[in-house]
Amino acid sequence: MESGKPIFVLESCLNMSPKKPKLPSSERKYQIEDRRLESFDCEIETVINGDQVEYRVHGDLSAPAPPIVDSRYLQKEQCIAIYRWMLLNRRMETAIENLYKQGKVVGGVYFGLGQEACSCASAYALTKDEWMGPMIRNQGALLVRGFSPADIMMQYMAKAGSPTKGRDASSHFGDIKKKNVVAPISTLGDLIPVLAGVALGARMQGREIAVMTYIGDGGQSTGVTYEGLNFAAVQKLGLVLIVENNIWAYSTPSDRQFLVKNLAERAIAYGIPGVIVDGTDACQVYDAAHEACERARRGEGPTLIEAKMMRMKGHAIHDAAQYVPKDLFEYWSRRDPIARLEDYLVKVKKWLTPKANAELIADVEAQLERDRDIAVNSPMPTLESAAGGVYCDASCHDIKPKYAMPKFAQKKSEAKPKQGEAAVHLK
Repeated sequence: MESGKPIFVLESCLNMSPKKPKLPSSERKYQIEDRRLESFDCEIETVINGDQVEYRVHGDLSAPAPPIVDSRYLQKEQCIAIYRWMLLNRRMETAIENLYKQGKVVGGVYFGLGQEACSCASAYALTKDEWMGPMIRNQGALLVRGFSPADIMMQYMAKAGSPTKGRDASSHFGDIKKKNVVAPISTLGDLIPVLAGVALGARMQGREIAVMTYIGDGGQSTGVTYEGLNFAAVQKLGLVLIVENNIWAYSTPSDRQFLVKNLAERAIAYGIPGVIVDGTDACQVYDAAHEACERARRGEGPTLIEAKMMRMKGHAIHDAAQYVPKDLFEYWSRRDPIARLEDYLVKVKKWLTPKANAELIADVEAQLERDRDIAVNSPMPTLESAAGGVYCDASCHDIKPKYAMPKFAQKKSEAKPKQGEAAVHLK
């Protein structure tokens, strides 16, 4: 075991009987790497008082935040770029919250406060021609993939200029033509088999690519999660699954959802690598995602990355998160991903001077102000446009292979197939 990197080991034995000793030759070991510099070992107790449910935390919550781990792969400019995406992510969500309070947002809003490092750094590991399927809190990942703050704000306001042209007022939008983003699916876990299918489709076109999607600690227990990840594992598809263990599945704490200590341990059942990272450390998140993407591109199959952090707001804007003990908020506030990365860039690495950092923040604010004006001034969709996009027209299904035409050929050595039998073989 390397210093600072605990390894969780599960041992099993094949062909054993109660009367025979364990044979070394039949021993199998599975390793789950934990890259964090600290472990959150506190327990959340459920206290029922009449018809009221209260949660209490037991454990030491006084520890300061650990330092950012130096990335093995990120250069100065890349690290600063991720920092900027994270800032834009947070400032945009603050703007959306203000728009909601002004009555300009249609429907609800889902925040990723405290999860910016996870969303932005993971998405940054993908190449332009690879694919991503975000969840409701991965708005930072959408920014990295090319959507503007104006796009996202218009979407929440159901404006005509939004990605869905005002037909949805939440996060159900993507772009499969230019940005390679599959729209989120509200049924949790369903994106996993969809993205596995995207990787399979690319393979049929002669490409091994990385495809990335996300699932929360609650959604990770759904049946479709198991089915999709198992399929990707068996087929060795390049799926990178980011499990966002943010402690709360709506208002249910993690230790009331599953018995395993770490969700990455579930990778053992699929026969794929599992890694645990600090979800508030952008460098740790990026390195794990980068390595998983490289593995995918080599055709070696999926990787499960568990990012541990805490959702710093309720499930959605209507949820005040009063069920969360205040000491938990205080503990994780000291681990704010943006503050930690800012300190790392300015004080530790000195890649940004205080002046340069102030200018970067001002530039983000200026961009957001411009995009906010665009979104607010965008018109609402016309009544006549409601019928558009309901039925298929001539151009609706003009779908072409993204990478190349799949090649089919019959082997010369094979006999002529009988009627009804397949006569082609995929190369």
